[in-house]
Amino acid sequence: MTSVRKWALLAVYIGVGALVAPRIVQSHHTQPQTVSSVDQKTKHHHHNHHKQLEISANQAPPTVELVAHPDQVQGWNLELKVTNFNFAPTRVNTPSKASEGHAHLYINNKKVTRLYGNWYYLSELPTGTNTLKVTLNSNGHEALVHRGQPISDTAVIQVAPQP
Repeated sequence: MTSVRKWALLAVYIGVGALVAPRIVQSHHTQPQTVSSVDQKTKHHHHNHHKQLEISANQAPPTVELVAHPDQVQGWNLELKVTNFNFAPTRVNTPSKASEGHAHLYINNKKVTRLYGNWYYLSELPTGTNTLKVTLNSNGHEALVHRGQPISDTAVIQVAPQP
């Protein structure tokens, strides 16, 4: 399929729905909240089996925003906008810090990969509605949580069927 045809078949809405390119993208952001203590929890999140690391009340909580930019040729360039967090690929599997680590990318509730930086190229998605989710994780792979809520963001991309 030519890129011109792809552009003609698909429409993108980012955030509140502004038309910007060939697919529908909606983002649902997790807002940071204050928390009263630091403690590592062994609770399991329903999308993964990692432990959780609660953010301290005296620490600025990390945030993540997932933005799906349509690639001009094919696919999407996923951008992770983070605050109070540093990607630390060389420190994976070392003692955890709530302010550094990596992200996990889930597509339709299936973990796809770890992300060690702010950008990731996604070449394709299946036809229909696709939910992309990123979570912030510590070096020790614990999911970062704030007031018991995972620090994450979600984008929904609608891919039109190809004729």
